[in-house]
Amino acid sequence: MKILSIVGARPQFIKLAPISKKIKSSINHVVIHTGQHFDKNMSDIFFDEMSLKKPKYNLNISRGSHADQTGLMLIEIEKILITEKPDLVIIFGDTNSTLAGALAASKLGVKLVHIEAGLRSFNKMMPEEINRIIADHTSDFLFAPTDAAMNNIKDEGLINKAYLTGDIMVDSVNLFLEKAQSKSKILLKLGLNKSDYSLLTLHRPYNVDDPGKLSNIITFLNELCSPFIFPIHPRTRQIISKFNIQIGENIKLIEPVGYLDFLMLQNNANKIFTDSGGIQKEAYILKIPCVTIRTETEWVETVSSGWNKLINPNQINLSDLVDEINLFNPEDSKYDYVFGNNVTENMLEKIYEIIID
Repeated sequence: MKILSIVGARPQFIKLAPISKKIKSSINHVVIHTGQHFDKNMSDIFFDEMSLKKPKYNLNISRGSHADQTGLMLIEIEKILITEKPDLVIIFGDTNSTLAGALAASKLGVKLVHIEAGLRSFNKMMPEEINRIIADHTSDFLFAPTDAAMNNIKDEGLINKAYLTGDIMVDSVNLFLEKAQSKSKILLKLGLNKSDYSLLTLHRPYNVDDPGKLSNIITFLNELCSPFIFPIHPRTRQIISKFNIQIGENIKLIEPVGYLDFLMLQNNANKIFTDSGGIQKEAYILKIPCVTIRTETEWVETVSSGWNKLINPNQINLSDLVDEINLFNPEDSKYDYVFGNNVTENMLEKIYEIIID
């Protein structure tokens, strides 16, 4: 039996890890890396730290528009699927790699599983939202992380092919947090103590590609009382440098870090500020308050529990929110664990049923 997984970006490497480590040795597990995240600090280091076998195929497709990326990936993935003839293809999340994999597998009639199905931000200006919708509608089996995701799937008439498996990121965090605590030296290297800093990530094009909006966000962060550690995404660094956006003394820029170092930075922060979907979820799993610099989120459970606060990056005077964000401290009593347990085992059990059927 042969299973083929398609990944290309940081969150997908992390979701792949528990599957790769727990899949039966009798299964031939082939991995395609599209190359969507090409920077060594955002790609190779994850495979090294998580002791994952190197992908059999690396397509090195990272440049160009959404159409360029998706089209080139689709061409190459189709060739590989024809050669490998897998019994099942697994796609993860909502990237261009997800979309290309979904289109290639579905058009060739290969059984297709979408892990992290059913998420909706209901903002179709986000490319990821389009990718999610198409991936769900073309997949044969939908593995949903939460009840809210299952409700979205039901609303779109797809419930007959959906399974509530829980969220595989729970297993990823549990699998690597202990290793991070024993191996990572990032806190020592940066001179950090628990809860004496906030962690910041910014990479969404609608936040960083507009220099005026990015400058407004940075000015707001400069006014907060917490110091920030900012592992800066290459595209964000480029815009800050090009437009000479002023970074306050309370924001320390560092290069992107591997998963173990990032887990330690998350687990010891007093708050996490981000526009990433996956990091909102990791913050919630680790019980770290999160401020999401977006008008909506696909992880609605984190907001309804009070542990994730949305702020509108389009608000002209973000300074009005400084006191509110400084005082943001959610209550333990409102924390509701929603992402499941034994998730990888649940998923693999269903996958084995599918390929034997």
